[in-house]
Amino acid sequence: MKVFIVFAALAALSVASAADLTDSQKAEAKQRAKACAKQEGITKEQALALRSGNFADSDPKVKCFANCFLEQSGLVANGQIKPDVVLAKLGPIAGEANVKEVQAKCNSTKGADKCDTSYLLYKCYYENRAQI
Repeated sequence: MKVFIVFAALAALSVASAADLTDSQKAEAKQRAKACAKQEGITKEQALALRSGNFADSDPKVKCFANCFLEQSGLVANGQIKPDVVLAKLGPIAGEANVKEVQAKCNSTKGADKCDTSYLLYKCYYENRAQI
């Protein structure tokens, strides 16, 4: 659940338990997700589906929600993942070696545009969350 809150309200990425995050971190993630959902015009149901790992909705708004959240979290900039930031945020929670292993699988992911790239990055981290 950690990765999801860090990566998404998505974010990404259901690895850690909510108990591993401070109340302040939880509140910040929730606020980011809410602001991005409003900005991109997605429903609460769409956000919750993405959070739970349902990637069936390929609505461009959902993809841009993922991008917004990851950018607001500092994990992505201009469609490019920031590996050092990901490692700094997730390493202490999940273990540096575990995070690097998932980074090796996911960080080269590229989509058609920055929204698609962020969505695919979230999906990759989510699908590899067992390693984190």
